[in-house]
Amino acid sequence: MTTTPHRTAHKIDGKAYAAALRETIATHVAWLKEVHGVTPGLAVLLVGEDPASQVYVRNKGVQTVEVGMNSYEHKLPADVSAADLYALIDRLNADPAVHGILCQFPVPEHLSETEIVARIDPAKDVDGLSVVNAGLLASGQKAMVSCTPLGCLMLLRDHLGSLSGKSAVVIGRSNLVGKPVAQLLLRDSCTVTIAHSRTANLEEVVRGADIVVAAVGRPQMVKGSWLKPGATVIDVGINRIPAPERGAGKNRLVGDVDYDSAAQVAGAISPVPGGVGPMTIACLLANTVTACCRSNGLAEPEGLSV
Repeated sequence: MTTTPHRTAHKIDGKAYAAALRETIATHVAWLKEVHGVTPGLAVLLVGEDPASQVYVRNKGVQTVEVGMNSYEHKLPADVSAADLYALIDRLNADPAVHGILCQFPVPEHLSETEIVARIDPAKDVDGLSVVNAGLLASGQKAMVSCTPLGCLMLLRDHLGSLSGKSAVVIGRSNLVGKPVAQLLLRDSCTVTIAHSRTANLEEVVRGADIVVAAVGRPQMVKGSWLKPGATVIDVGINRIPAPERGAGKNRLVGDVDYDSAAQVAGAISPVPGGVGPMTIACLLANTVTACCRSNGLAEPEGLSV
C-alpha cells in the first residue's frame, strides 16, 4: 500500500525578495544619478539611546548607502525639546537633497509620535504614517504607503500574480499595518474583511479566505485548522516567546500564525523570521526613490510603488 507524502506549504522567502528588490532600487538610483544628476536622500532621526532603535537605524543607514542613496542620520539627546525636534524636521522638509524623512519610534514620553508624524511633509513621509497619506491611500490617490503593508502586497503579487477576485481576511486593525493592508488589497480588487481579536466566529471568518494577513500581535494565534486548504498566509507578527530548549532565559521569535500547523494546510506562508520583516527596510528605500522621482517630476519606477 502506497501513502501520499504529506504536503507542506510553499515558504514565501521575504529575505530573497528583499535582496532582489534592493538590486532593482540600486539600478534605478544609478540611473537617476547618471541621467538626471539626482541622488535620493533619506534622513533618519533617532531620539535617545534605545538599543533596539540604534540597531534599526544603523541597518537602515547601511542599506541606504549600499543602494547608492545618501543617508543623513540625526542623533538627538533623549531630553531634546519638541521645539528643537520640530525645527530640525522643518529644515529637512525644506532641503531639496532630502526626499524621505522618518523618525525612529518609540520616542521619549515627553514627545508626541502623532505630532512628529504630522510635522513631516507628507511627500517625504516615507514611513507612510501621516493622516494625509492614509487619506490619499483610502481614496485611491497617489500616497506614500506604509512600508510593512507595501512589503506584504509585493510578496502576495509575486506569489499569486493577479489578486483580483480573491477573498482576503486581514486580522488586525492598526493604523500601521491592518488598515493600510486592507486598503491595498481593495485597490487590487480583493474582497476584504478586516477582523480582529474580538471578531465573532473568527475561525470561520478566516476559513473562508484565499488570502490571510495576520497582524494582531498575539503569538501563534492563527492555527492551521482555521485555514482554507491552499490559502496564502502572510504573517506580520513578531513575538518573542520563551525557548527553554535553547537554555535558561532564552527566547525565540514567532509570528501570529502557528507555522507548523498552518504549513500543513496553506498553499503558501511567510515565515517568522525571514518573511515580511526583511521587506520593511527594502520598501523604505523603495519609497524614498519614489518620493525622489515625484519631487523631480520623473516617472516612477515600476515595481517600487503602487
